[in-house]
Amino acid sequence: MNAPQKEIIPPDKPNHEFQIVALGGSAGSLEGFESFFQHLPSNTGMAYVVVPHLDPTQKGMMTEIIKRYTNLPVVQIKDGMTVEPEHVYVVPANKETSLERGRFRLHEPEQPNGQRMPIDFFFQSLAVNRREHAIGAILSGMGADGALGVKMIMENFGMVMVQDPATARFDAMPRNAIKTEFVDYVLPVEEMPKKLLTYAHMPPLKSKTMVEAHKSTQMLQKVFTLIHNKTGHDFSLYKRNTIFRRIERRMNSHNIIQFSEYVQYLQDHPHEVEQLFKELLIGVTKFFRDTEAFALLQERYLPEMLQHKRDGDFVRVWVAGCSTGEEAYSIAILLLETIEKMGKHLKLQVFATDIDPEAIHRARAASYQENITADVSPERLRRYFTKIDTHYYVKKELRDQVVFAVHNLNRDAPFTRLDLLTCRNLLIYLSSELQKKLFPVFHYSLNPNGLLFLGSSETLSGFPDMFTTLDTKWKISRRDDTSIPLTRLSEFPFTFTSVEQVKANPEPQAAAKKDTTMSRVVQRVMLHHFAPPTLIVNASGDIFYIHGRTGKYLEPAQGQATLNVFDMAREGLTFELNNLVSRAAVLQERVVGENIPVQTDHGTQHVKLTVTPLQEPDQVKGMLMVAFEDMPTPRPRKGRKDTLEESSLKDARISELEKELLYTKQRLQSTIEEMNSSLEELKSTNEELQSANEELQSTNEESMTNKEEMQSLNEELMTINLQYQTKTEELTNSNNDMKNLLDSTEIATIFLDNQLNIKNFTPQATQIFNLIRADIGRSLTHIASNLKYQNIEDDVKEVLDRLRSKEVHLQTKDEQHWYSMRVLPYRTADNFIDGAVVTFTNITNFKNLEASVAATSLYAANIIDIIQQPLVVLDGQLRVESTSNAFAQTFQLIPEQLKGQWLYHLGNGQWDIPRLRTLMNQVVKEGTEVVNEELEHEFPVLGYRRMILNTRRVEQTENKPFKILLAMEVFER
Repeated sequence: MNAPQKEIIPPDKPNHEFQIVALGGSAGSLEGFESFFQHLPSNTGMAYVVVPHLDPTQKGMMTEIIKRYTNLPVVQIKDGMTVEPEHVYVVPANKETSLERGRFRLHEPEQPNGQRMPIDFFFQSLAVNRREHAIGAILSGMGADGALGVKMIMENFGMVMVQDPATARFDAMPRNAIKTEFVDYVLPVEEMPKKLLTYAHMPPLKSKTMVEAHKSTQMLQKVFTLIHNKTGHDFSLYKRNTIFRRIERRMNSHNIIQFSEYVQYLQDHPHEVEQLFKELLIGVTKFFRDTEAFALLQERYLPEMLQHKRDGDFVRVWVAGCSTGEEAYSIAILLLETIEKMGKHLKLQVFATDIDPEAIHRARAASYQENITADVSPERLRRYFTKIDTHYYVKKELRDQVVFAVHNLNRDAPFTRLDLLTCRNLLIYLSSELQKKLFPVFHYSLNPNGLLFLGSSETLSGFPDMFTTLDTKWKISRRDDTSIPLTRLSEFPFTFTSVEQVKANPEPQAAAKKDTTMSRVVQRVMLHHFAPPTLIVNASGDIFYIHGRTGKYLEPAQGQATLNVFDMAREGLTFELNNLVSRAAVLQERVVGENIPVQTDHGTQHVKLTVTPLQEPDQVKGMLMVAFEDMPTPRPRKGRKDTLEESSLKDARISELEKELLYTKQRLQSTIEEMNSSLEELKSTNEELQSANEELQSTNEESMTNKEEMQSLNEELMTINLQYQTKTEELTNSNNDMKNLLDSTEIATIFLDNQLNIKNFTPQATQIFNLIRADIGRSLTHIASNLKYQNIEDDVKEVLDRLRSKEVHLQTKDEQHWYSMRVLPYRTADNFIDGAVVTFTNITNFKNLEASVAATSLYAANIIDIIQQPLVVLDGQLRVESTSNAFAQTFQLIPEQLKGQWLYHLGNGQWDIPRLRTLMNQVVKEGTEVVNEELEHEFPVLGYRRMILNTRRVEQTENKPFKILLAMEVFER
């Protein structure tokens, strides 16, 4: 079955006039998006849609990145969001986006990651919904996504720009878009905004200029003639609206306003004629276009068509307007599958034709880009295609069923005896006049009950006597088993354009005199109405030009399509035609054959053949002109004796046959001599081939040896690959462990290279620096931070110079948080310094506690200082922590020297009092209190003093050691 497809919904009413610019890009396109919006002014009146290839497993940052480079509102698309001018919309990851009546629609991808074509999908939707207001731009990327989309935009009269491949980091996407030849501008990204503004200010489609051009039949005739002279094709019967819109699109591309100026431009630039011709032939096609129609054809109508076929019968199909071959191969696939399912053994012949030689060349190559995976099911890809690199190639099984040929519907003879004729999305470009003339030709080409398959926008109205409609939606019809009058086909071929030659830059006087005399006009009219059907051929019989109606004498031969007169000659004509052409080519004189019987559709017709060698003009020198003239069919006369006239005719015929016999003998002798000469050459060639065969055998043996070596090497590579896979898994696991470790520490960490460029960072680092994933690779000095510290760069450089870590305590600008910043060298496994690691540990609680302790200590110190009595604060080992000023003054001690001294060493040991030791030991060991204990002591300096002591142990919290307070009152004797 065919791959499922999303429906592109066309607008049900006219669009708003503002233009929508879609920018598609893949690998390396981020720089392009940045450059585009950097150079884009904010008052263009357009809307912009960014369609990147995003990793579906990662959170997209494209919206935040683009916001840095434009003042326009940048939003990520949501389902149902209305498109507004002066806005930038970003397609979200893991979604496909389309337009529907001015609103975005999001779709779940139906293809696996790696096979999705989001750019093609949105470009096609944009083209159908916005038509001439659609603009597509392809930037850097790998693959071919967007190539089909640009063709669709061009088909709907939009504009296409492509990044110059020389400026793209990855040039595959730009080059594949350029290969379609449907590109207006190829230029660097920074120049695209300027070109957009120039294009936007060009007159809109259906402008007054083009309305005036509609009235200028003469100017349009010049365009038709220029195209005819360049390509040999007549576009006079194409729809005028389509012609003018294509012309105006080309005018806009060259900034040309006046139609007359563009006609002059065509005359001055022959390449532009070719480009206009290509745009007139734009055919956007794909495999199984309109999936439902192809499914209906396969499931219902093809089995009905084939059920009466017997084994060995031919199934003949003509795909007219096949473009690059997708539809022809699609039809062939359906038929092969249906024939196989029905168990029949039939011979399939699919004739696929198009007016465009380049399209036919591509179809014959049978090579398609990987975006066909969106239209062809995996089962069909495996059976009918071979993937090589980024392209799918049609397999021989399918390729052999299809014959491609260049063919012009309104000029070249049609294929006949057809079972199926498909002509989809071609008639919509042709005038109703030409359509009415083509349907009788289609009827003539089809077998009775043969199928006609048209495009969904095309109609068969007006021909109820020829076809019966089977499906009105998908335009499938059956040829009625009725004959039509020959007069319905009498005007074929349908060519109306004058063949006058419009030269580039014609001289004014010569152009004015051209074809103006009455005699020239009369000659042309007489030639058209009275000259017999005529061919221009070469000596091999290849047809280069057809004048008049030759269908009575020629018909397409069965098998591969050809335009050789000997293959196409009807029964009875082949031998005489071959003979006359050969004689005229050899003798270089006019030869005539009369009364040649030809089997036509209406019986035997006697024909006069005249073959004339051409010597001038130079364009046809060496060719032959073959003219066909009908002769009256001889009637049998009653009676036994021939009349004198009949006898004379017989004698003339005998004389003519004798001359032909003599010529044939001469030709036979010449042919024998040529064959003998060729035989000698063949013998020589055979010997050379035998020698070459021996060399090939030797080369083959060497190739086999190389193959064995390659197999051995391949096994080694597979082993190495497995080792690498194991190592990759280990590295992945290690990377995951490291990531989880860093995340669990909740420590902000930034990894820098030797140039201070960011290599990686943990999520917590975004609370200190304004970092996003896209900043990887940028210098840390370019990133704003929330710290009241400006020397980080100097600190990192110092660490890299000295290879020693450094720690600094930093505060945030809002003074709410403290961090301990540590800078360490980044050492690799082989002890190579490859940058630095900067960590930020939140020490806010520690700093708050430190400040609290300091405040408490200050508070306690102030209390102690304000006490008027001697007071000592001791630790658990009875060492002084602090004293009151009264203590130092009373005992004549220096306060700065007291802290940390043992109590019993104070004043050179004057406090080493036995009774005091006993009391203090009880306090330290037992926790008892000393209350109003009287103690007398003789101090060496102060003399005798009586003291009343009070002491107690003060317990600390959180396992901290206790302290001891010693207070006293001192009295002199």
